[in-house]
Amino acid sequence: MSLFHQVNEISRDYPKVRLILGDQLNASHSWFRGHTHETDDRTLFVIMEMKQELTYVKHHIQKVVGFFAAMRNFAQAISKKHDVLYLKLDSSDNQQDLCKNLQQVCSTVKAKSLEYQEPDEYRLDTQLKNIDWITTQVYSSEHFYTERDDLKKYFPDAEHLLMEKYYRQARKETGYLMNGNKPLGGKWNYDSENRNKIPKKHEIHSPLMFSHDVSDLVDLLNSQSIETFGEVDSKHFLWPISRKQAIDLMDYFFDHLFQHFGEFQDALTDRGWSLYHSRISFALNTKMVSPKYVVERAIQAYEHSPESISLPQVEGFVRQILGWREYVRMIYWRFMPEYANRNELNHTRDLPSFYWSGKTNMRCVSHAVSQSLKYAYAHHIQRLMVTGNFALLAGIDPQQVDDWYLGIYIDAIEWVELPNTRGMSQFADGGVLATKPYVSGGNYIKKMGDHCTKCTYDVSKKYGDNSCPFNSLYWHFIDKHEDKFRNNHRMRMMYAQWDKRTEQERQDILQQAEHYLEHIEDL
Repeated sequence: MSLFHQVNEISRDYPKVRLILGDQLNASHSWFRGHTHETDDRTLFVIMEMKQELTYVKHHIQKVVGFFAAMRNFAQAISKKHDVLYLKLDSSDNQQDLCKNLQQVCSTVKAKSLEYQEPDEYRLDTQLKNIDWITTQVYSSEHFYTERDDLKKYFPDAEHLLMEKYYRQARKETGYLMNGNKPLGGKWNYDSENRNKIPKKHEIHSPLMFSHDVSDLVDLLNSQSIETFGEVDSKHFLWPISRKQAIDLMDYFFDHLFQHFGEFQDALTDRGWSLYHSRISFALNTKMVSPKYVVERAIQAYEHSPESISLPQVEGFVRQILGWREYVRMIYWRFMPEYANRNELNHTRDLPSFYWSGKTNMRCVSHAVSQSLKYAYAHHIQRLMVTGNFALLAGIDPQQVDDWYLGIYIDAIEWVELPNTRGMSQFADGGVLATKPYVSGGNYIKKMGDHCTKCTYDVSKKYGDNSCPFNSLYWHFIDKHEDKFRNNHRMRMMYAQWDKRTEQERQDILQQAEHYLEHIEDL
């Protein structure tokens, strides 16, 4: 008997209950091999929609709808062979709390043991570890290349935690893009070749978007008074909600976009929202597909079409998944929970309201935020060097920045969001993740895209009427944090440039920055 109902409809006992979290939608997990209704009728799989997951930050409506749609689809799929209890958000049995719901289910079915896969978020891990009313057993999620505590394996001296060091070792261990013990092509990293803006006459290939009717889920959230933000087309939800659709999205990427992925991965433009990015991160982070599957598909695409897909394109893609994604997870588990409270630069300013509306005259920020509100998506340079860069230059409280990033993007789960935001983007971790803060003036944004040509502000001006806020705020940041960064070898050139300016010019720039900070809501 397949169960897809409320708790009070269960009519049999299950000695074993297995919990599946909303980001554990992995049908290839060993849990599902060799057990069916016919061979094992003593295990109940439980999946739950809960308000506790909707209220710890305010979420983009597409993020909530995407997770719920994927969870429901996964439950229906595995219920063909397994007994599944799916607790909907509006179920009369739903206590909206993970542990309370589990205790109710286990009591109802007279369970003797509760099994769960390692959660990827610290708060859920803590909740489950505190369960003492039943015997529990923890399993690997069987998703990642690395284990939670592998940071000590790759960095035994616990110093200089450079991602590149781990990445090279991971390449050797997997054999990906290797020629014996040396990197294919003679270089480990082709990042310097992947920093091009999109030419004016280049026709950007359109993205693949799905068209799901999620009206019932939108109505559900409204009926339960769930506070969200952002936009959603409830008749044409564009994200993949099944493994098949995730693979379709990958196929489209490898067939139509991959050849320009690395080349334009850092580009900024008004002419498109997804450009040549795969947008596979939501499917990856919900575990509908595995990183191993995605990386090996990418390498196969390169090997089958070396005339159209260059080594820099595939290396950049592999580095993001095998390298960066695994690395930030190890950082997360090594330094939590203290990591979530770090504020090395003592930034306390409130996040400006235009992060929630997109209404600002800074065209690059307006575009990145408005796109995020519309699609629940922005690529890594929009996140790091536009919205993140401005927040860092303006001295925004990193907790507020964290909450915004965690809420607005469909792929944002704390294990991957927190190190990227508090560490790489805001340098609030004091350099655990990055060797210098990722800050820039307007010239970088101009170099990488076309936003500046139509902006109210003049990117060539550092102070004065309509001068680009990024310019004066950049030098204000450099001056304010001189005690922390002057001796950083990667920032000596910046301080040398600052020192060359006259005292009057420095004062003009700093006064301009202070004016913008005092009137930040009017930018």
